[in-house]
Amino acid sequence: MAGSTPPPTSEFSVHSCVTLLFISRMASRTTEPCSCDTFVALPPATVGSRVVFGKNSDRPSDEVQEVVYFPAASHKAGDKLECTYIEIEQAAKTYAVVLSRPSWIWGAEMGANEHGVCIGNEAVWGREEVCNNEALLGMDLLRLGLERADTAENALTVLVDLLEKYGQGGNCMESHMAFTYHNSFLIADRKEAWVLETSGKYWAAEKIEEGVRNISNQLSITTRIDREHPKMRDYAKSKGWWDGKKEFDFAAVYSYVNTARMTTSRGRYCDGYKLLNKHKGNITSETMMEILRDKESGINMEGGFMTTGSMVSILPQEPNLPCIHFFTGTPDPDRSVFKPFIFVPNITQLLKTSSPTFGHDDPVKEQPRFLTKPDRRHELYKQHESAAVVMETFKEKGKEMLEQIRKLEKEKISKMESILQNGCLDVNQAVNLFSQSVEEEINTYA
Repeated sequence: MAGSTPPPTSEFSVHSCVTLLFISRMASRTTEPCSCDTFVALPPATVGSRVVFGKNSDRPSDEVQEVVYFPAASHKAGDKLECTYIEIEQAAKTYAVVLSRPSWIWGAEMGANEHGVCIGNEAVWGREEVCNNEALLGMDLLRLGLERADTAENALTVLVDLLEKYGQGGNCMESHMAFTYHNSFLIADRKEAWVLETSGKYWAAEKIEEGVRNISNQLSITTRIDREHPKMRDYAKSKGWWDGKKEFDFAAVYSYVNTARMTTSRGRYCDGYKLLNKHKGNITSETMMEILRDKESGINMEGGFMTTGSMVSILPQEPNLPCIHFFTGTPDPDRSVFKPFIFVPNITQLLKTSSPTFGHDDPVKEQPRFLTKPDRRHELYKQHESAAVVMETFKEKGKEMLEQIRKLEKEKISKMESILQNGCLDVNQAVNLFSQSVEEEINTYA
């Protein structure tokens, strides 16, 4: 009965309910694999002297996304690094990072580092055949860029150097079903942003110094190219994609996109572009959260592929102010809490948003891969999963719960705004900032 208290349910029964909801959604719609939207707004499009970054990670709806922190570290010469599928050379020094990632992979869908660099990635396809061979996933490249670069452009250089050396490829889904793609990236810091789009080992990059920019599941760099693979144009000519005479348009040449209609034809890229421009001049972290929650546009995706994690970052241009990164760590930002994280020394480990680890026994590491699929749910995910059942089954109780989590989120945003306005950060509180916010969210589900 609406408004009544739901009966207690076991962890197993809650998970079963969510699985049934997933199956019913899949039966009611056909969802093609696609993923993600990433946004950036720079002055004068934003309120205050800030860069605002945002991303939704759209992944298989039963996939768990975790929020994890790794401190800065030094490494010995000759050290090796095991990524999702392959081993590469380790860097001498890696920066502290906070990541939102599918819990079965080494890399990440989105994240930030201690220097205020943020990166989000997208799946893209085009004329160049996607390589099924195991190499670096785009998500691996993203994490490597964050660990090894202190500016957005330096991260771009790290990514393209690694792309040239190791290539990109491998299954991007924890399943026997192959899901492979090329990658695009939106990279931002306190001063500027870069869009990097790839096709195999070839790539083009566009610099953004003001205004707004978004990327989705299509190539979007056209004739404005600020950096590129040195053989990108020659390769396109050799394939017959470009005659060498017309103005070079990367998206048109390397894919099948009608670039003249990209911002007018209906689709997530176009709708994201319109939403950013609708709020241009007044964009805040809350504005970005609203965009990520938009369901009509499909940016907040539902169905077999859905938004499984979201991120919003505030990057003040004043170097004395901290960058603030908000993560949900749970599916569907419309009923999730954006919780703040600030880089300070000795951060408390994010235990309740970290999934179980299985070491060398992980089915991802064994050959053949993906024979089994372990339970990767972390504590926040489990509690949010239970709350989702309540919200869908008991409308009044669900409405009350949603009001509570939105109130919690507004309180956190207000406190973060106070830090930015007053320039006063309590480092001792920041150490536990994200973990404490997770505890408070879990309490609202009790």
